[in-house]
Amino acid sequence: MKEIKEIQQVLKANANKDHKDFFSKMVPGDQIMYGVKTPVLNDLAKKYKEGSFPLAEALWYAGSMEERVIAIKILEKKGKDDPARLLKLFQEFSKTIDNWAVCDGLGMQFLRSIVKTHRDEIFRIAKRFNRSANMWQRRLSLVMVEWYTRHSADHADIKKLVTALANDKEYYVKKAVVWINRNFTKGK
Repeated sequence: MKEIKEIQQVLKANANKDHKDFFSKMVPGDQIMYGVKTPVLNDLAKKYKEGSFPLAEALWYAGSMEERVIAIKILEKKGKDDPARLLKLFQEFSKTIDNWAVCDGLGMQFLRSIVKTHRDEIFRIAKRFNRSANMWQRRLSLVMVEWYTRHSADHADIKKLVTALANDKEYYVKKAVVWINRNFTKGK
């Protein structure tokens, strides 16, 4: 795919060792990373947004953190064009999360265009992920419903998800539990 090669050329040209080292400390893990700053990623997502689903999928599986972030940003805008496909990709992508930043981007940005129209489907997936052996899917089960913490009508369903993970042993799941619980107290 020609667009992937173009994007990778821009990523290589903008790679910065200092930024990579800094971001590696902020987002520990074994992920592949170029070390490219967010404004460049935003520009690439904007330029290639018309590539939509096929490009986003190819970017995700290309594997670098920056490529995954661009994929998330593309489908944040274009996902509403095919919600069923978006939800299918969301579930597929969730199996290959390797750090908290990609997890949170997937949970908060990827589904943004359908949170108002596909609440029931999103909560169904969250309930399934909440019981996953995969710690990133468990974290994702909370992150993906974060938007709904603004609506008291959804609090009971979210609290069930939080309660199920209250004693989780994984650091990043514990952090999500604290985060979502804190959101319930905002504005009170």
